[in-house]
Amino acid sequence: MLVFQFAKVTLEEARGLSLLDWPLPVVGINGKERVPEAKAFTLMHELVHLMLARGNEEEPALTERRSAAEWLAVERFAEVAASHALVPEDALRQAVGPASTPDRTWSIAEVQRLARRVRITPLALATRLRESGLMSWQRYHNWRTEWARFVASLPNRGGGFATPAEKAVGRTGRPFVKLVLESMDANRITSVDAARFLDLKFQHFDQLRTLLRGPGEGKDGDA
Repeated sequence: MLVFQFAKVTLEEARGLSLLDWPLPVVGINGKERVPEAKAFTLMHELVHLMLARGNEEEPALTERRSAAEWLAVERFAEVAASHALVPEDALRQAVGPASTPDRTWSIAEVQRLARRVRITPLALATRLRESGLMSWQRYHNWRTEWARFVASLPNRGGGFATPAEKAVGRTGRPFVKLVLESMDANRITSVDAARFLDLKFQHFDQLRTLLRGPGEGKDGDA
């Protein structure tokens, strides 16, 4: 499949999409999404839709005849399958510990800490806990309500506009950016080459290096 990022659509409109066009189907991920774990979840979610389509269990939107309720069930299945792919059952049980029960009350901070450990978003982890019987449906609904209030209370970070350095990382990925910078530092490529490879003006390279050394390297944001 082909994987692309699109940048001129708001996150509220779409975080991802899949185009059921064989033999090369497409997954598109919204480049405005700054959280790598969220991008990974969207990628797996859309991959599930492609797999369903390949198995003749899903059709393109124009020919799909499912009701809204039936389509919601498909979306829920894609969410669950994506979360299982990112966090296998054994890894989840090991991270949670043997003492956890469905009646356990999970705080926002607890889910955030565990999400950082298994490297998925807190909301995806809550879904994963629910599906494995580690969070009851009622507690899941309660947690999601609390999570929505928490997200709404967060300050608007920069009005939603990414810096040139953040856009470069979002376009090409952290490993490629590091490879380009390391090659430039080793004099294997010139600064002009590096700027062209990253589609980034050289004046932003210091900002880019700071970004790579920041919280995103090895750690996750709480939101």
